[in-house]
Amino acid sequence: MKQFLKRLTALLLLAALCTALLSGCAKDGEGMALSVCTGAAPESLDPIYAEDVGGQTVLAHLYENLMRVTADSTGKTSVLPGVAKSVDQDEETKEGSITVTYTFRLRSNARWSDGQPVTAGDFVYAWQRLANPAIGSRYADLLSVVKGYQEARATKDMSLLQVTAKNDSTLVVVLNGRYDWFLKEVCTSPATMPLRQDVVQKLKASSGSKSWWEGDPTQLVTNGPYTVAALEEGRLLRLEANDRYYADQPGPQSLTFHFAGSAEEAWSLYESKTVDAVWPLPDARLTELAANPEWMPLPELATYAALFNCTSDLFSDPALREAMSLAIDRNALAQAAGAAALPAEGVVPPGVPENEEGDFRALSTPLLDNDPERYEERCRQARALLEEAGYNSGADLGELEFLYLKNDVNDAVVQLLCRQWQEVLGVQAAPKGLTERGLMAALRSGEYTLAGRTLTASANDAECFLMSWTTESRENLVRYESSAYDTLMKIVAGAADGTARMGCLHDSEALLLMNHAMAPLYTKGTDWELRETLAGAFRDPRGWFSFAGVVSRPV
Repeated sequence: MKQFLKRLTALLLLAALCTALLSGCAKDGEGMALSVCTGAAPESLDPIYAEDVGGQTVLAHLYENLMRVTADSTGKTSVLPGVAKSVDQDEETKEGSITVTYTFRLRSNARWSDGQPVTAGDFVYAWQRLANPAIGSRYADLLSVVKGYQEARATKDMSLLQVTAKNDSTLVVVLNGRYDWFLKEVCTSPATMPLRQDVVQKLKASSGSKSWWEGDPTQLVTNGPYTVAALEEGRLLRLEANDRYYADQPGPQSLTFHFAGSAEEAWSLYESKTVDAVWPLPDARLTELAANPEWMPLPELATYAALFNCTSDLFSDPALREAMSLAIDRNALAQAAGAAALPAEGVVPPGVPENEEGDFRALSTPLLDNDPERYEERCRQARALLEEAGYNSGADLGELEFLYLKNDVNDAVVQLLCRQWQEVLGVQAAPKGLTERGLMAALRSGEYTLAGRTLTASANDAECFLMSWTTESRENLVRYESSAYDTLMKIVAGAADGTARMGCLHDSEALLLMNHAMAPLYTKGTDWELRETLAGAFRDPRGWFSFAGVVSRPV
């Protein structure tokens, strides 16, 4: 982390130099009116509720966090100071417990779009709001690394969360361990963007039965490079450059988001040149891209998995869970999921970084055997394990119910998965498609036996995919219990050496899959397109896009 802070300081100096140089040059994007499509209309413009790519992309242009993600001409991203002009880190070990304190000093020229200064109190309000269980944000656990988080949620006293304003320009955050990804992930997330309490309360009072941001989005007070200029409900949202933003912006003066209800509709907007950047791509275009052997889909931070309820009468037996896992043909499932899907090799998907040499998945031995030539052998092993578990046939298990979120892709994958279990083991599993709310209600209550679920993480780090499966985690939906696993994850949280930390994370993932608490099926991929005449847009690995730096390519 100290090396990261040193690099951060150097990058800050470089950024200041580049800003000075740019101020004397023509800005190829200045005055540009750029139109893009990143899916359907945002489900929410409340930072703590925005879960869709479109909403998070809009928020990334309206607000700026303590740190910000930028990209160079090759598309490689880095993290630079945002509203925070500097950050200091102090560490203390007391009675074997490690706390790490971050002190952020905010820019004196950071302003909201109405001219008021951005203060440390704006972050305290936003983070306490995010952590509050009464608010119910799925991103609340981003702050689980902050000291006092569990106590604050248990007592509903948000003042126990150790995020405090020393003064208007100094924010202090105390963590309950070493988390290398805190600056890079938590402090750049749309969910932790600052908010003005007075603005939220004012808009809430005037919005009636709608959410506070819905009444008139042009009244939103923002601190990022853009403000909302106009909304045509269901059609488009237009942003204009924020003249109160502290930094020079070489990119578009106007940025219009066109909404599309499907990938096919989004692509038609691109083909008709209504927009110059498009996501998502339709299956036909992805299949066309996949015909090129050099094309690789961009990894999404998501792994689709079959979950076994480890406390149920049936799946408390690890031998049965292993038999079910071995009977799966992941190559066939990935093919059913689409051209951008790949058979899963572990819980952590591709694209999650480990070090400068590569990502976590690429530097790990595959934990799941997907060799098609060994599939028949795996099926024989599965039948032997089923017999070892005391069943002559899978039919002896009775008819099982497989719960999943209903959509076209999941329908195809789950039906094929249940057919594989039937053909290999004789297991009768009936798919039952539910809404997101219905599925999560069943998973959280434990009233299920088998279920399909997309495993995601709020931050782009392997720890964030694996910390959910500790005994005490509220996200441990399979009720997996292992003291060895819990110990490994505690070691990870306190590790000072990055190599040792990654070694423990690899061991943790291997232990989790050795116990077959779940069966990862496939990892998700995606792609997007930008006109060849433009440059400067990038996709954050967590899913959202940045168009603030788009300029015309030199002729």
